[in-house]
Amino acid sequence: MIRNVRRITSLFVILTSLTGCVLVPGSNIDPDQYSTETQADWFEVNQGIWFPGLRGIGQADTEEDIAAVERTVDVVAITSDLIANQNRQQMLSNAVAAAMPTSLQQELAEYEYYVAAGDVLQITVYDHPELTNPSGSNNNNAEFSGIIVENDGSIYYPYIGKVQVAGRTVDEIREAISTPLAEFITAPQVAVRVLRFNAKRAYVTGQVNEPGPQTITNVPLTVLDAIARAGGLAENANWHDVLLSRNGEEIRLSVYEMLNNGRLGQNMLLQHGDVLHVPVVGQRLIFVLGELNRVNTLPVGNMSMSLTEALTRSGGLNQVTSNAEGIFVIRPNEAENPKLATVYQLDVKNAVSFAVGAQFMLKPSDIVYVTTAPVTRWNRVISQIIPSLNALITADRVGTL
Repeated sequence: MIRNVRRITSLFVILTSLTGCVLVPGSNIDPDQYSTETQADWFEVNQGIWFPGLRGIGQADTEEDIAAVERTVDVVAITSDLIANQNRQQMLSNAVAAAMPTSLQQELAEYEYYVAAGDVLQITVYDHPELTNPSGSNNNNAEFSGIIVENDGSIYYPYIGKVQVAGRTVDEIREAISTPLAEFITAPQVAVRVLRFNAKRAYVTGQVNEPGPQTITNVPLTVLDAIARAGGLAENANWHDVLLSRNGEEIRLSVYEMLNNGRLGQNMLLQHGDVLHVPVVGQRLIFVLGELNRVNTLPVGNMSMSLTEALTRSGGLNQVTSNAEGIFVIRPNEAENPKLATVYQLDVKNAVSFAVGAQFMLKPSDIVYVTTAPVTRWNRVISQIIPSLNALITADRVGTL
């Protein structure tokens, strides 16, 4: 997570530095002056050079620029067809993953608690109160009638002596007591239950209302159960990247997917020693920069955010310097993808296109970039970013950052 934040922050700096000045690129331009004095717009007079710091952007895209972009990134137009396709894929994914998988259902149905050292057992032998309550037949307090499992996993029981109980279920312990006890009592009727569960715990840490240990009992304890026992998620909890640590391995889970999309396959059964950590939501950021009224860093939170919403929360496009064709979302690809990033482009020359943007959902670490350069010269913008982008993401993938 830290490496990812560093990578995105560095890319943010790279894009910002390309503007070449502290002021908003193009903020010193008065387009009306050119229209009045030369009967031509500013872009025509200056041969398309919108960024003072992007020297050469005014030139036409070369084949080398285009080839460099095609090798490094995928450029995808944000259209209604793209949104419809993504929605179909999401629906199919939800339909397949929504139900609790059979393997988990079976694991929960077959769950049994195995007694361990520290647990307290209550053993009842019907019609024999002296065995049911070895501490005294007049003592009816169950708190004092229990038998503690010793560190070696055994208990001592009258007539039969030491009985190994650790690693056994209550049914197995009942059989281990009733069989030898039959030598002294005719047809003994024995019942065994765990009076206090002291041996096994899982731990819930981070952004929950009541962090701490959670006792594992004869009732299965799942991820959602443990979070509920811990008082639920805190206000600034990250629902998407909950971390389960087990036997030195880390498993990432999404409580958001479980609760909102019904993907209960992630609702794993917790084991003794598991640590469930809920991180702070502040690490999930979207960067919005370029020709906007306000450059912004937006926390994604626990709900989805659309491209249009991100632009709106950043004050909207700068009406003087922004280019309607130049709204881009830069999304770094996974390490196994040979291309470094996917660049999504939204054309809002028609304001209705903002409705399409309202359906394009952003992801954490996305960079929303609004340029002044026409879309036909965007290849040259990307080609200038590629060397730094390539070094940055490659270094991240090999773990050098």
